[in-house]
Amino acid sequence: MTRIMKSALIAAALMSISGCANTIQGFGADSANAVSATQKATQAVGAAAINAVQ
Repeated sequence: MTRIMKSALIAAALMSISGCANTIQGFGADSANAVSATQKATQAVGAAAINAVQ
């Protein structure tokens, strides 16, 4: 392999890895948002149940 081909292959590999890191960070943020929304929904349902009983 020529030096240029090796450099291009390494650059492509590094770009692929950095793309995966961004995707994993985004997935983590989405998961945190889903947990927060679920907790808020649970609180709203609990409050509605308490109001219905009163």
